[in-house]
Amino acid sequence: MRLFQIGLVVIVLSVLTAPAEAQSAIYIESQKLTEAFAKPGNLVNEGGYRVQTSRRVKPGSAEVHEKETDIFYIVDGAATFVTGGSVIQPKSSSANQILGTGINGGESRRISKGDVVVIPAGIPHWFKDVDGSINYLVVKVVKQ
Repeated sequence: MRLFQIGLVVIVLSVLTAPAEAQSAIYIESQKLTEAFAKPGNLVNEGGYRVQTSRRVKPGSAEVHEKETDIFYIVDGAATFVTGGSVIQPKSSSANQILGTGINGGESRRISKGDVVVIPAGIPHWFKDVDGSINYLVVKVVKQ
């Protein structure tokens, strides 16, 4: 049932963000999705959006994507996730991407299996703590 829900989220988001000239649907079988978490990366990269598998076993850098909205679907695990506030020691890591060592202020919440988090472009976000490990799908929608 859970893999069905994941597939449904991926398909719905792909349809909502697909360019008008798309000629066919993109289907990712559950086995391929399960295998993709062993080596996280892009499942779909269509220019205006990307679908990625991600896995964390420890906190990461605080991030701000100036032109990308992130949509996370938590597949397994749990973490403390912070959104908003201001990035500590911000540095440009690449075009329209800022990294930092943490976040001052912001809203901290525990996220776990089944949760969805939508982070609009320009909003700082940070995995502050990870409980063992966390697997999640990321849909990145690029602002045009």
